[in-house]
Amino acid sequence: QAEEELKEACARQALQLQEMGRRERLLTADVGRAKEQLESFKTQVMRVCSPAAAGVAGKAVTEQQVIEKVRQISEENQQSHEREKRLQEELSSRLLKEKEVSANIEVFKKSLQELQ
Repeated sequence: QAEEELKEACARQALQLQEMGRRERLLTADVGRAKEQLESFKTQVMRVCSPAAAGVAGKAVTEQQVIEKVRQISEENQQSHEREKRLQEELSSRLLKEKEVSANIEVFKKSLQELQ
């Protein structure tokens, strides 16, 4: 009976090892695909940013130059958003003042009409 239990335990462990091996292969394949996707993305970014990052046509561009260009573009984008927000606030303020002036003009017109 003890021998039978040992055989069953060994069989269970063998199945567990097979499953672990299968999972390891799947994870390895996933890592490989992720690396390929990363390389593809890097290539696309280099292709898009290369002329802008180099500044001069025909020169090789390093990844660091591309990273710096992406940072610069990101900062410019952030500044544009902040400027847009300030302009929206200014526009809202001016519209509010315009409404106030229009209302005051209407009151003034009514006052003039009453005086006539």
